[in-house]
Amino acid sequence: MNLPNTLYLPELREMLAEGNAAELREFCTALHPASTADFMEGLTAEEAWRVLQFAEIPTRVQIFGYFPREKQIEILKLGDRAEIAQLIAHLPPDDRVDLLNDVDAELVAQWLPLMPAAERRDILRLRAFPENTAGAMMTTEFARLSENLTVREALEELGRQAGELETIYYIYILDDEGHLRGLVSARQLVSAMGKPDTRIGDLMEENIVTVNVDDDQEVVAQKVARYDLLAIPVVDQARHMLGIITHDDVIDVVVEEASEDAYKMGGMMPIEESYLETPFVTIWRKRAGWLSMLFVAELFTFTALASFEEAIQKVIALSLFVPLCISTGGNSGSQAATLITRAIALGQVTIRDWFRVLRHELFMGLALGATLGTIGFVRAALTPQSVLGDVNHWLLALVIGQAVAIICLWGTLTGSLLPIIFKRLGFDPGFASSPFVATFVDVTGIVIYFTIAEAYLLR
Repeated sequence: MNLPNTLYLPELREMLAEGNAAELREFCTALHPASTADFMEGLTAEEAWRVLQFAEIPTRVQIFGYFPREKQIEILKLGDRAEIAQLIAHLPPDDRVDLLNDVDAELVAQWLPLMPAAERRDILRLRAFPENTAGAMMTTEFARLSENLTVREALEELGRQAGELETIYYIYILDDEGHLRGLVSARQLVSAMGKPDTRIGDLMEENIVTVNVDDDQEVVAQKVARYDLLAIPVVDQARHMLGIITHDDVIDVVVEEASEDAYKMGGMMPIEESYLETPFVTIWRKRAGWLSMLFVAELFTFTALASFEEAIQKVIALSLFVPLCISTGGNSGSQAATLITRAIALGQVTIRDWFRVLRHELFMGLALGATLGTIGFVRAALTPQSVLGDVNHWLLALVIGQAVAIICLWGTLTGSLLPIIFKRLGFDPGFASSPFVATFVDVTGIVIYFTIAEAYLLR
């Protein structure tokens, strides 16, 4: 079915109106759950829930998982409490906790008593972990075996566990107290079928990459990416295994963190919903706050220019090059801030690396400043004398060249160190956004420019 989703909606609604159970069941099972959810995009939450009720629970859960979060929440509010409780109980542990965190606590309190005791305990335990930590991301359903089992016994045990598991990439070896002892991959286990009496303890790898239950989600994403893992175990301080975080959840984190950084680098607070579905007032509030602060900061540009009023009156030509000089600092600062913020996010730069960053950007700033300063010198030197007035155009060219070079160096150093300073103070380095750096360097760039101009032209 490659037709646009809207072309299939009339048929779906007709099936619902006629109560055509056979065709609706076939619709729910004929395609991949993601495709089925796409074809239901134009349905209301009430209509979508009615369609889902014709599917078996496993299929219903899969399709529901591909709905946008907003539609999922609407469905939860509309459905029968017992049926909704059953749906939530069959969702993957990490997904259902994320969903319940976005729903009113009163509704959650109504559903919990209707769920099996094991699922209820699991939900309450996972919801107790702070948001954006490994504990809040993990699923408690994972393959586990004892190291004393043989390969034959392990395969039989996995056959019993498989129906309840979200993934079976890795099989984790635990002792009787739940401590993580090692792991074997599904591939290793299948390869060992020729030696069915081999002990699992002889196959398992003991040097395992893990994350602590309190680790931030960024740490989790960095480890999974660095070691190219399909899943990573979550342990507590005593190395009890609590759950796993799968690669699909890590992808969600990477997208979330990248989006958050992009918003902050653009000078606004992140929005959680899609752009077109976010209320106008919400977007106005998130954008206006930053813009107002930046606008107030830019007012210092007026103050800086006013303090050099005498210099501008004596050498009118200086005002012609103000945009050129201050934009140089903003551009170089924004560029450096973007590079360092991204490096921090990827774990390539830490707070302890501040001196290496400073040294690197010092030489980079000098090289970039020399390049742009030369261009500025040539441009000023080629400016007709009739435009410059009485000022010596070679002397003015020297002022412009030096000012551009120094402002570029200053912008580069500022942009590279601000994210590290923010990180050290406990703030998100993303707040050292391009508009923030540009505004700061604009004001200081004016001071640098006119200080050099006064030294050469007015003294």
